[in-house]
Amino acid sequence: MDTTPVTEISSLEQLRALVGEPMARAAAKDRPALEDVHRRWLAAAPMCFLATAAADGTCDVSPKGDPAGDLALVLDERTLAIAERPGNRRVDGYQNVLSNPHVGLIFVIPGRDDTLRVNGRARLVSDAPWFDDMVVKGHRPLLALVVDVEQVFFHCAKAFLRSRLWDPSTWQPEAMESRARIAAEVERSDQSLAELEEYYGPSYAERLYRG
Repeated sequence: MDTTPVTEISSLEQLRALVGEPMARAAAKDRPALEDVHRRWLAAAPMCFLATAAADGTCDVSPKGDPAGDLALVLDERTLAIAERPGNRRVDGYQNVLSNPHVGLIFVIPGRDDTLRVNGRARLVSDAPWFDDMVVKGHRPLLALVVDVEQVFFHCAKAFLRSRLWDPSTWQPEAMESRARIAAEVERSDQSLAELEEYYGPSYAERLYRG
């Protein structure tokens, strides 16, 4: 391990001295409730990332995805809901919400370099009349995350532009071995590679909404 001393930032004053103050329009761009433009973005976004932290500070970020128009259900200007779909049942983020309701979300539209950020307090709901509005491919969720919006704003495109995320010429899916090979290495050594390749094959997508 390199033992060269590092310079750490340990106070807000040091941080601001290094990076400076935000421009006035950046500091004032957040809103306390969903406006029409935010609703339109939520209706167009098929993917979001949910950030949570437990009471002890340990963190989790979880992707959530559904067809555009089905990902986030806007209940009113200060409330939205996201359905839980069949998965691995770890529910790391939901466990965090039970001890610390503060959450942050980033909603992504493929091909767009800007994003929408929503911060607020979340709760878990096991049923409500509007669950019928969250049915996708016959799947009615058993659980939904309800977010009471406290802050919403658009995030600039710089990170996506720097990463060239949507530029197909930069895509290198072969940079890592297949999901089946990764599973064989770190998760499911009791199964053969052939079994894993079958599991993660075409039928994997067919099971997305099966409990």
